[in-house]
Amino acid sequence: FFRKLMADFLTIVLSLSADGTPDRPHSDPKYSWDTLQRQKRNWVWNQFFVLEEYTGTDPLYVGKLHSDVDKGDGNVRYVLTGSGASSIFTIDEKTGDIHATKRLDREEQGYYTLHAQAVDSKTNAPVEDESEFIVKVQDINDNEPKFLDGPYTAGVPEMSPLGTMVVQVTATDADDPTYGNSARVVYSIIHGQPYFSVEPKTGIIRTALPNMDRETRNQYVLIIQAKDMVGQMGGLSGTTSVTVTLTDVNDNPPRFSRKSYQYSVLESVAVPSVVAKLKAADADIDSNAEMDYHIIDGDAHGVFNITTDEDTQEGVIFLQRPLDYETKSSFSLKIEATNRNIDPQFLTFGPFSDTAAVKVIVEDVNEPPVFYPLIRKLMVSEAARVGTVIGMVSASDPDSSSSAIRYSIDRNTDLERFFNVDALTGVISTAKALDRELNSVHNLTILATENQDPSQVGRGIVLIRVMDINDNAPVFAIEYETLLCENAAPGQVIQTISAVDKDEPPSGHHFYFSLAFSASNNNNFTLRDNKDNTASVLTKHADFRRQEQSLYLLPVLIVDSGSPALSSTNTLSVRVCDCDVDGIPQACGTVAFSLPQGLSTGALLAILGCIITLLALMLLIMAMLRRRKAPLFLEDERDVRENIVRYDDEGGGEEDTEAFDMVALRNLNIIRDSKVQDISPETASVYPYSASAISRTSYKTLPDNIVFQEFIWDRLKVTEVDPSAPPYDSLQTYAFEGNGSVADSLSTLELPSSDSEQSYDYLSNWGPRFKKLADLYGNLEGIIWGQ
Repeated sequence: FFRKLMADFLTIVLSLSADGTPDRPHSDPKYSWDTLQRQKRNWVWNQFFVLEEYTGTDPLYVGKLHSDVDKGDGNVRYVLTGSGASSIFTIDEKTGDIHATKRLDREEQGYYTLHAQAVDSKTNAPVEDESEFIVKVQDINDNEPKFLDGPYTAGVPEMSPLGTMVVQVTATDADDPTYGNSARVVYSIIHGQPYFSVEPKTGIIRTALPNMDRETRNQYVLIIQAKDMVGQMGGLSGTTSVTVTLTDVNDNPPRFSRKSYQYSVLESVAVPSVVAKLKAADADIDSNAEMDYHIIDGDAHGVFNITTDEDTQEGVIFLQRPLDYETKSSFSLKIEATNRNIDPQFLTFGPFSDTAAVKVIVEDVNEPPVFYPLIRKLMVSEAARVGTVIGMVSASDPDSSSSAIRYSIDRNTDLERFFNVDALTGVISTAKALDRELNSVHNLTILATENQDPSQVGRGIVLIRVMDINDNAPVFAIEYETLLCENAAPGQVIQTISAVDKDEPPSGHHFYFSLAFSASNNNNFTLRDNKDNTASVLTKHADFRRQEQSLYLLPVLIVDSGSPALSSTNTLSVRVCDCDVDGIPQACGTVAFSLPQGLSTGALLAILGCIITLLALMLLIMAMLRRRKAPLFLEDERDVRENIVRYDDEGGGEEDTEAFDMVALRNLNIIRDSKVQDISPETASVYPYSASAISRTSYKTLPDNIVFQEFIWDRLKVTEVDPSAPPYDSLQTYAFEGNGSVADSLSTLELPSSDSEQSYDYLSNWGPRFKKLADLYGNLEGIIWGQ
């Protein structure tokens, strides 16, 4: 009905003339174009309206276009162009009825601008000018309010007064705010009462209860609703959540959980060890829970102190001075905890501090002995004899058991053992002669050990100062080099000397200088004591001649002022020099030798060359003589040695007589019998067949292995006692038998001084070819052969 009513209304509007009167029929000449003599408006309308969100099945009728040119005979056709033409809006070409074919949404597009034109249906020629009109989409309440910034979080201090603003929420409605109440929103709280409230028009959330306590509940979740249509029934609504957190204020004082605490601590704990920790509870958090601890009373003056652990807010009691169970076994403290940041508006809640009593019990431990005093200073003369008592140290066991103590010196502090200490009495005495000039102060560590528990060791320091005696004579301060010009005048000072003394007399040094008795009457120099620990050497005459005497030795006697006085004679060397006019020495010492007249430099060089040549020849002859040495073997021995050197296969054992001749060995040993008498007693003791026990004729009757052993021992001894022997000898030729031997190397010869104890019993298991070797090595007990 509404659509029909609107369509009829539009039809009436379109049919009105420009002056508001209905159109007359064109057939009436009274109202013809020519009669009126004026052009009247052909299109009459303002704008069309169409409801959004139309859900019907038929196209939505929008309105009707009509031109007064249209006589209803079908000669006029209506054309629609513009925004949404054909796609959204359609027009009946004959009747001019406009319909919307799609559902419209005002929030997407609020209006459409279209153009209408009437054309001749046959020629498509315009019969009217094109006109523009607007189709406006009429709003309906189809959008609920939305919180674009939600969900919200906010905070408000605890204990806030009633009505304190928390946060403001805002909802927006996409509907047309200028049409009806579709976009007019009001706020309400669905969840969160009675703690909070919201203003309906502004969305400001406020506290609805005073003095909300964070320690009771610290967080609230509110549900806020925004409803359009001014909250009336049928309006759309949206919700959001608001999380409100109560922030902390310092409204709770610190409180100890107990009024008294008790702790135990060993008396041996080091300073500044932690003795105890205690904490006052504070329901507040962060900076509102920060507190300071103080010792406000007690009997532990300066022994303990307390500070705050910033991480845990605990009070940490630590030691400031060492504890001694025997002196005081317990301490009483009064600890106060105070809030660091106090809010004045909450002072009525009570004092923001609390106190507690703390008792510290000291537990006894077995302590090492203690020296009284810890550092003792003693003095001893460097002339003290061995055993002289210097002083005494004393230590005691601080424990109630009072164990006996034994004293000793830490020898790391007395490496040369100059001192001793009596183990029972602690008396310190000298153990060696002292020398102050080597060590004037001895720093000893004395150990005191408990008899009952030797692990308990106390340490004391003894500083022993060695007192000086006059035991060092004065000497020259430096080694003087005195130069005397030949043209020196009589009484001229040629040297000023001073002295040093290793001793240190209390009143300082005072030296006396004089010439030694042997030089007191010399005619060349005199000595003058300057009375300031220096002396001057003066000449007695002029015309010193370097050619006559180039060096003078002047003995000077120096005496110190000690008791008894000590003296020393020091020799001052005075060299005569040739000086220039300014007295600067040019040449000193002995005058150079001058060549005789008539002997040229060339002749002198020739003589020198001959001398050098003769010396070179003599050195060459001596070197050649030293390189010669006596042969190790006789001519016959060389033959035997050569046979042995060329022996590079296994051989045939005792049946093989071609490699070497045992008869030659026997004769050789008879010839060499006189030489084996030089074998040392040590060698004879380890070899049962020594040369001293075997006659020259007995070699023929000895077994072959003994003859061979005798030959080897003789060569070994000769090599050992020969100082010119090279680092190689004939025995080294037996060191390697060759790579083809199944039994590996058999050359295991070594000097008798070897420490090896190798057994050769396995040779007897190698068959008859090695029988001789088994007899040779197996029967020698005491002779050590090294591989």
